[in-house]
Amino acid sequence: MPQPEDLSVASYNIHKGVGTDRRRDLDRTAAVIAEIGADILALQEVDTRFGTRTGLLDLDSIRRDLGLIPIPLDQTGPAHGWHGNLLLVRNALVQQVHKLILPGFEPRGAIITDLKVNGQPLRVVNTHLGLLPRSRAAQARAILDKVASLPDRPTLLMGDLNEWSRTATMFRTFAEQFSVSAPPPSFPSRYPLLPYDRIMSCHKGLLQDVAPHDSPLARKASDHLPIKARFRFSDLSDTK
Repeated sequence: MPQPEDLSVASYNIHKGVGTDRRRDLDRTAAVIAEIGADILALQEVDTRFGTRTGLLDLDSIRRDLGLIPIPLDQTGPAHGWHGNLLLVRNALVQQVHKLILPGFEPRGAIITDLKVNGQPLRVVNTHLGLLPRSRAAQARAILDKVASLPDRPTLLMGDLNEWSRTATMFRTFAEQFSVSAPPPSFPSRYPLLPYDRIMSCHKGLLQDVAPHDSPLARKASDHLPIKARFRFSDLSDTK
């Protein structure tokens, strides 16, 4: 049963606003974000891919209409995110942001954000991993090594991990820190078959009701469905 202290969290690869009808419609993307209604939302592919990466969303409207505020990212130029990743938060204090360059064949990155939400410390990792299994394995290790170098706190990992097999090396690596379970599939959005999009928690948190956000609009707005969950601190006394 939902509790007042539960946080609504979600991850969404917006596919640069290009829907399954091959049209770029950022108003439609924003409408799906409104449908999700998350307190903490990890986005992927929020910038153009080539040349000067340029942010695609109307962040001022999202802030005004939905109360979701982008975490501050220094030195990203016209881009909204870091390697296309952006975290939006509601009623949260941003304490520290780490931008991580991930190893691999393609340019990839992760954002690690330390927050205070409802008076409780929380760390959120938002990432979009590579297309090659070897790259994903190295990227998972790089993320865990970075998290291990930081002071301990409850941690969520969210993003498009580009992997469906639970036996993949990447998931064995993540299992050292996070509870790895396969959610319902989120890709491709019209006929979901693969659980590429993930939300995972460390032992200091509990995830419930992990599921894709499946609506007629979400099935059109991107090739990925958003994935959402309720997050609860497993022991509030342990998060001080």
